[in-house]
Amino acid sequence: MDVFVIKGGKKLNGSIEVGGSKNAALPILAATLLTEQKCIIENVPNISDIRTMLKILKNMGSRVQFANNTITTETGKDLRPEAPYKFVSTMRASICVLGPLLARAKYAKVSFPGGCVIGPRPIDLHLKGLKELGASIDLKDGYIIARAKRMRGKVIYLGGNFGSSVLATANVMMAATLSQGTTVIENASCEPEIVDLAKFLVKMGANIQGYSTPTVIIKGVKRLNGVQHRVIPDRVEAGTFMIAGAITGGNITVKKVVPEHLTAVLDKMREVGIKLKIGKDTIGVSAGSRIKSTDITTLPFPGFPTDLQAQFMTLTTLADGISVITEKVFPRRFIHVSELNRMGANIFVEGASAIIKGAKKLSGAAVMASDLRASAALVLAGLVASGTTVVRRVYHIDRGYENIDKKLNTLGAQILRQKE
Repeated sequence: MDVFVIKGGKKLNGSIEVGGSKNAALPILAATLLTEQKCIIENVPNISDIRTMLKILKNMGSRVQFANNTITTETGKDLRPEAPYKFVSTMRASICVLGPLLARAKYAKVSFPGGCVIGPRPIDLHLKGLKELGASIDLKDGYIIARAKRMRGKVIYLGGNFGSSVLATANVMMAATLSQGTTVIENASCEPEIVDLAKFLVKMGANIQGYSTPTVIIKGVKRLNGVQHRVIPDRVEAGTFMIAGAITGGNITVKKVVPEHLTAVLDKMREVGIKLKIGKDTIGVSAGSRIKSTDITTLPFPGFPTDLQAQFMTLTTLADGISVITEKVFPRRFIHVSELNRMGANIFVEGASAIIKGAKKLSGAAVMASDLRASAALVLAGLVASGTTVVRRVYHIDRGYENIDKKLNTLGAQILRQKE
């Protein structure tokens, strides 16, 4: 098992490029199941979650090639509409194959999904939406078994206790593309990754309107075609790099980014004293003399993203005063708090909020990554901490960041990947 050994205290300087979005690429890969024709997906990060999705597609009969961040898929007539536990158990986004399988094969057997341990993430909205389209669903032996002789469009409300659901929106939207009639998704997710999926489906021949709004209208078509598509940049990776530059007191430029996808994050960075220079597809970051405290509430897009909550918390551990971070998307997503406290942070959690009293410094320690974004937060802490930090279980970070250690090292970080 790999660990990161980080020697902290190095200012990061220079330029760094953002890769393709994991959270956009995964449902797009699932959507390739909707056609028998070849699809070419560019700008796909070479990370473990993507490789897991490709194993699922291959298990279903897809022919897959992956080279130079480009994936070619072709799922002909020999589609096997089953996603087994050994793959699905490691990655929640694998649930996205459910909608495409129902739409094309009228049958799906998909294991309950796994993924990061960040609190309950029920799939009730997925099942509700697919049932509304006409599917019958049984839950048996840890599998979702869905059948649909005929799927018809309907007005479907997808609101949950914590707002809209990204993956449920993706599943219902994909299933609706080949359903009869018109489907209207109310309270649909507006995340950039959903917009990218919708654009991919439209290229395939789907009839979708309103996909950047909470009301998405899908008029079913008879068939979809293979297409070529380039995945959007990863806004979470971009945000992580921006915070890395800020927390180390450096001066960096993040390239190949869409600033409009990070509006809430940029606003908070300015609020805490970070200087920003925004270009068409670049963001320059330079730190002020001292980080200021702030209050943050995570919300669905265009609000502050939950996937950058842990990383921004690391930044606030060194702020003047007291910061409060309230988690409205995954209220239990605070497993990283205890590990940051081991490094000298002063954080306590009360309900869905974390209260952070700024410390003068962080100190290197041996810490354990618990999930994908928490592991990124610990790497950021290691960059600024005095001494040496050892981050264990970095397989979590490999799920969502392609060569993050090598990329940060090009800016002046000292991160060594080694076997434990």
